Amino acid sequence: MAGPNRSDDLFDSILMADDRFRGEGYMEGFEEGERIGIIEGRCHGAVHGGKVASEVAFYYGFAFTWKCLLQNSTDVKAGKRLKTLETLIGMIQSFSHSDPASTTLQDDLDKVRSKFRQVCSLFSIPADFRQCFEHSGVSF
Repeated sequence: MAGPNRSDDLFDSILMADDRFRGEGYMEGFEEGERIGIIEGRCHGAVHGGKVASEVAFYYGFAFTWKCLLQNSTDVKAGKRLKTLETLIGMIQSFSHSDPASTTLQDDLDKVRSKFRQVCSLFSIPADFRQCFEHSGVSF
């Protein structure tokens, strides 16, 4: 015999079409999902990173302002307060903001938050500033 029957090839291509189309559809869907996932991941990272940066910047501005106000104070409590403020400022300045994949990022952020609460306690200021952030909006 000369070779395979042409009708067998035709039936094979028809019977295997389901498998071929399923495989092609899976690859197209996988590639599209990967592309959309990267876009959504970047958006989520930018939003979350912005929130963390705003929070840390608030703590820094708060601590720096109080440090400037207390530098020339002769109050007995001012020394302890200044030392705690300087510790908070040092923690913020050494905060790893250039490596978002850092394994210590969350731990460092928790330490900064804890130190901020300690500072607020020393000043008898409530440490919950969520109301300030919820009602303030920037409009241009």
